[in-house]
Amino acid sequence: MNKPSHPSERPERRVEVCFSPGKFDLYKDEFQTCVVIDVLRATSAICTGLAHGVDRIIPVPTVEEARALQAEGCIAAAERNGQIVEGFDFGNSPRSYMDGALKGKTVALTTTNGTKAIDIARGMPQVAIGSINNLDAICTWLMQQPGHVLLLCSGWKDKFNLEDTVCAGAIADNLIDIARYRSVEDSTIAAKHLYLGVRGNIFSFLKASSHRRRLRNLNLGEDIKYCLTPNTVNIVPVLHEGALVDSRRVKDGVLMDVVD
Repeated sequence: MNKPSHPSERPERRVEVCFSPGKFDLYKDEFQTCVVIDVLRATSAICTGLAHGVDRIIPVPTVEEARALQAEGCIAAAERNGQIVEGFDFGNSPRSYMDGALKGKTVALTTTNGTKAIDIARGMPQVAIGSINNLDAICTWLMQQPGHVLLLCSGWKDKFNLEDTVCAGAIADNLIDIARYRSVEDSTIAAKHLYLGVRGNIFSFLKASSHRRRLRNLNLGEDIKYCLTPNTVNIVPVLHEGALVDSRRVKDGVLMDVVD
């Protein structure tokens, strides 16, 4: 990315990191855009699905809501504790969302952490989805948006986790370095320096992370590798009228049938 030629002409914008949804209420009133991050695996799957032609993904916080949409004929996916919930065809493995049969379809999705974080954030003026696999795309998109940015890590059951924090640190570092955003919170400073310390080998650093161990124990090594690979997709999902869609389809608040 190239730095803006005249950054001083841009209104001052902040970017901050919230380590878990449990801390969201401490931040929410100060920001115009919230980026929800759940690297392993919800937001990686959402980015992948939309990049591979899924029309919309409806995030819901509970299995019951996903079952209700399934009963109405919607394709539904559900994951809890890293595993597919009984009665659903798939969960939040990004590879599941590459299936050509999902192209043009609407998918209802519930996960242990990511969709709950999205639900918590849905009252924000603008909600977007970030991951390591759309890192450049989300950074570029954010630089084009007005106002302050909150990077909301989904964590693990309201606890801090490494992979979401590293991803948030990468986004914050890009915005601060390239677009001259500022930050004042220690959480942002910590996330940024954690990323800077491991950016040469994120995969190796996260080898010992708690959620990576959980997924490895479920034989989900290929998912881990994919989710920790930067820039495999070039889209930004945004929340529009309760569903996640490719941001390029939203023009002046109206959802277009196809990407412009």
